[in-house]
Amino acid sequence: MARTPAMDEVTFRSDTVLSDVHLYTPNQRHLMVRLNSMGQPVFLSQFKFVWSQNARTDSGAKGGDHRAVPTEETPAGIDCTQSPPRSPRRGRKGKGRSSEGFSLQACADTACQEGAGAQLDEDGDLDVVRRPRAASDPDHTVPPRDKVHPMILTQEEDDVLGDKAQENSTHDVIKIEHTMATPLEDVGKQVWRGALFLADYILFQWDLFQGRTVLELGAGTGLTSLVAATVAQTVYCTDVGADLLAMCQQNIALNSHLTAPGDGVVKVRELDWLKDGLCTDPKAPFSWSEEDISDLYSHTTILLAAEVFYDDDLTDALFKTLYRLAHKLKNACTAILSVEKRLNFTLSHLDVTCEAYDHFRSCLRQLEQLEGGPLRFAVEPVDAAFPQHLVYERIQQLELWKVRVEPAPRHVASPGRTPRLSL
Repeated sequence: MARTPAMDEVTFRSDTVLSDVHLYTPNQRHLMVRLNSMGQPVFLSQFKFVWSQNARTDSGAKGGDHRAVPTEETPAGIDCTQSPPRSPRRGRKGKGRSSEGFSLQACADTACQEGAGAQLDEDGDLDVVRRPRAASDPDHTVPPRDKVHPMILTQEEDDVLGDKAQENSTHDVIKIEHTMATPLEDVGKQVWRGALFLADYILFQWDLFQGRTVLELGAGTGLTSLVAATVAQTVYCTDVGADLLAMCQQNIALNSHLTAPGDGVVKVRELDWLKDGLCTDPKAPFSWSEEDISDLYSHTTILLAAEVFYDDDLTDALFKTLYRLAHKLKNACTAILSVEKRLNFTLSHLDVTCEAYDHFRSCLRQLEQLEGGPLRFAVEPVDAAFPQHLVYERIQQLELWKVRVEPAPRHVASPGRTPRLSL
């Protein structure tokens, strides 16, 4: 007879993770639109472009908080005209705090002192301003409760955001369908800061992507591919899983107004890092045609990957895929990789470490040290002091790495000896 677990025995079936992008998004900006084929709720969120001059000059590379946070009005009589007030989270721990932030804090302190002096009575005691009572006498037989005014969300068939349909057709927002908390194997269905960070770089270095053919590995919801398609000619948006790819295809359709002006084309295709070849089964919904494969190998010059370095086995698989693709492409290419350095306290080290990031850096070193082959891999970090074009929290743990793939100088083929990654 099989042993049944006791009631006090805890069995962990799955752990779920939630992206900080969704964690810090106000609840009123989350709109559930449907259930996917796995029964997971799918939400629709908007990510706003920042086109103002102030946002372009403030990069936030030192870890500033760029969330859309409501600000309080400056009290009358206080001259704080240097800039609008910022979130109190900005400049945490003193590293990213500017002189402007100190001047604002001084103004706030002055306002507090004057406000406190105005609230003292004739004896010098604090005069507390109380909330005005309701017009009718409350019923003292029941405990007091705040009034609740529920809001009923209605959804039309062709209008998932109600009265804001006209706003969605503008070039100010990207609309992304995504899930919320998911198991680790489904994190591609969420939006991560690294994808927004890489999108910022694309908009900053738009001339590097203009008219190019781009391949994104592990595209997830497709946000980075969408931004790349605003300047690139063709973008291959790749990942695995029919449900994820269908969500990505839906996001492409939701944002056709962004890619249409530049005639950018986004093709959603399946690309499994654990397999050597591409899926060419015509029965598969996101398979590769012969024309796709020919165009991919003949014209691709830029490869992208954002926030896919969280599992060592998958990191190894991605670098092997990058290595294989680099040898099949007819042109020299550049891979741009986005990663967030996540710090965790581990019992094995009894210290704060970042094992996934350390393994990622180790793979970069191995790739750069390869010798004897027809290609040379040059690795360099990207300066993060470029402007921010999308509203999100840019932290100093976000990094970009660039891998330039070029023909090796004076390469002489050695029979029977082919360099390979030892991953």
